[in-house]
Amino acid sequence: MRSLTALLTATVLLAPALALAAPTFDIARFDQDVKMLADDSFEGRAPASEGEKKTIAFIEQRMKAAGLQPGGPGGRWTQDVPLLKSDIVGAPSLSLTIGGTARALTQGNEIAVRSATNGQDRVDLKNAPLVFVGYGVKAPERGWDDFKGADLKGKIMVVLVNDPDFEAKAGEAEGDFGGKAMTYYGRWTYKYEEGARQGAAGVLVIHEYAPASYGWATVKNSNTNTMFDIVRADPAAEHVPMEGWIQRDLATELFKAAGLDFETMKKAARKKDFRPVALNAAIDASYAVKAEKIVSYNVIGRLPGKTHPDETVIYSAHWDHLGVGQPDAKGDRIYNGAKDNASGIAALLELGRAFAKQPRTDRSIVFLAVTAEEKGLLGSEYYGANPVYPLATTAGLINMDNILSSGKAKDYTISGVARLGLLDMLVAEGGKLGRTYVPDPKTETGGFYRSDHFPMAKQGVPAISFKPGIDLANGGIERGKALGEEYTRDRYHQPADEWQAGWDLTNMAPDLTLLYNTGRALADSRSWPEWSADAEFKAKRDETAAARK
Repeated sequence: MRSLTALLTATVLLAPALALAAPTFDIARFDQDVKMLADDSFEGRAPASEGEKKTIAFIEQRMKAAGLQPGGPGGRWTQDVPLLKSDIVGAPSLSLTIGGTARALTQGNEIAVRSATNGQDRVDLKNAPLVFVGYGVKAPERGWDDFKGADLKGKIMVVLVNDPDFEAKAGEAEGDFGGKAMTYYGRWTYKYEEGARQGAAGVLVIHEYAPASYGWATVKNSNTNTMFDIVRADPAAEHVPMEGWIQRDLATELFKAAGLDFETMKKAARKKDFRPVALNAAIDASYAVKAEKIVSYNVIGRLPGKTHPDETVIYSAHWDHLGVGQPDAKGDRIYNGAKDNASGIAALLELGRAFAKQPRTDRSIVFLAVTAEEKGLLGSEYYGANPVYPLATTAGLINMDNILSSGKAKDYTISGVARLGLLDMLVAEGGKLGRTYVPDPKTETGGFYRSDHFPMAKQGVPAISFKPGIDLANGGIERGKALGEEYTRDRYHQPADEWQAGWDLTNMAPDLTLLYNTGRALADSRSWPEWSADAEFKAKRDETAAARK
């Protein structure tokens, strides 16, 4: 059986050769687009805000000026995305009774609770018992069940972040969860969903920097502001009344009061025979929730294909960030999101301009700027469930999230572990440019499940999220890693993620060229990239195989 790479190479070679000029990108214009989107006047680009209105208008204007056509339903630039918006009214009243002694908790300090998105207009928990349920995983296909039939109704699940084998040494873990590579079972979103299936009253995730891959500041800033969700028929089936995080130091106190050692219990949770453990603690929580249904927007530009306009290649990026939230040490409350993800939108616009200047591709190209990524990939989730262009004949999707690097790099990667023909195409195009693909060096962060390609992959669409390299021309891998860690620690999901005059943009032209060439090769071919035989998304793609004959 021929490999995916061989099949794709053979198919691409059959495509008609076009004498095309090399794409050109205006990096100064890219920089100005990032600067504008990250300006304080855009108020952090939160959905359902004045900042959203400015952002949508800006992207529409830039797409139109680039020569793109409106790609939304009914000839519009936008696709309506109905969302449930919820806010905690005032400061939540939170207290913990540990070993018979009550203590107040301060939102954002020891604990960070999210406004309820389960349909309730308030949360009132009285003396709700806390139960440690390990990693909170139920995975029958892996022979794993952290719950063992425990009755969790009315109780609060206390769970570890990441997978049971993330920190395990040889012989300590008994589950097949990918080692350092996070599976979906390691994501906090899964743990909340499982809590709802278990009938729990709440889920509190214990924060630790390494398994979470970010600090407490990121947790606080991401969870104590406005929450959004897609509009669900039964929201309580997906969300428990109280969702939140607690600091590791508080967790250590909880375990000690129950006569337990935190590190010892973490090791116990790596074994299949782990059973839930009641903690000698209970929580009181009381706060009103203001919930309302709003409409946010995906912005869509399109260049119709000249030969197969009903077939589509998509470039995507999310336009939103966290908006206005908790102040940092300097009193700054605007979460500008320059790298995350004004840079992705600026890249999307540059690619649109480049394609518009060139002869039309055989297939159509869609430029999709999605909403509410920071609230759970909601804009892409909605598009995946309500596609404007059929997913069966969408040949592939290339996503761009936090694409701005710290300088020109020899290498590049994608978020997470993926096995599909679209990656083979990216690697082949990179080779032509003298670039080296390397596997995601931080699969423990669960990057595959944290960006807008994931909802499309769940629908079967071949989808990847591009990440710039870390083997920098100036300083190599050591400097690349250090700068990446500095960004995660000091700026990611913090007000400090701001536009910077004179920052190093030398990665942008090479990376945009690689992304352009990959999308162009796919759009001008008759290739239908496939998932590998063992990929979890192959079965979903196979359901629509007849549409691609």
